[in-house]
Amino acid sequence: MSTTNQNPATEKAAKAAAATGRRRISPPRVLPEAMPFWEAAKDGRLLVKRCADCGETHYYPRDICPHCLSANTEWVESKGKGSIYSCSTMGKEEARYTLAYVTLDEGVHMLSNIVDCDPATLAIGQRVQVVFEPSDGGYPVPMFTPA
Repeated sequence: MSTTNQNPATEKAAKAAAATGRRRISPPRVLPEAMPFWEAAKDGRLLVKRCADCGETHYYPRDICPHCLSANTEWVESKGKGSIYSCSTMGKEEARYTLAYVTLDEGVHMLSNIVDCDPATLAIGQRVQVVFEPSDGGYPVPMFTPA
C-alpha cells in the first residue's frame, strides 16, 4: 500500500487499517451545523435532532426539521440501539463491507455500515448497537455491530 502524499495522521491510520485488516474510512465532511454531532462522536455518543415544535426526531444532522420545516430543533442523545431495516454486502474477502439502513429506537433511519461480524449472519430486524470507527485523521464515524 502506497502512502505517498499523505499527512502523518492519515499515513498512521492507513498502516493501522492494514495491520488489523480493517477497511480504511475516509474522514467525514464536517459542516458547521453538524459540529456537535461530530464532537459527541469523539466521546462515543450518538446525537440526533428533535424538533421542539412538532416533536419529530430526524437524522442526518441539520438545522431545519424535515417534517414541519421549523428551525426550532435541538440535539438529543440517542441510545445508539436499533434494528436492521435493510442491508447489502458488497466486495470480496478483506474488501467486503455491509451497508445498512438501521432504524434507531428513536424512530429515525440511519445509513451506515455493519461491522465486526460475519455478514452471512445478518438479518432484517436484527438488533444492533452503535460503535465508533476511527477515520483517516478525522472524526470517528458511527457504525453498527450486532447487539
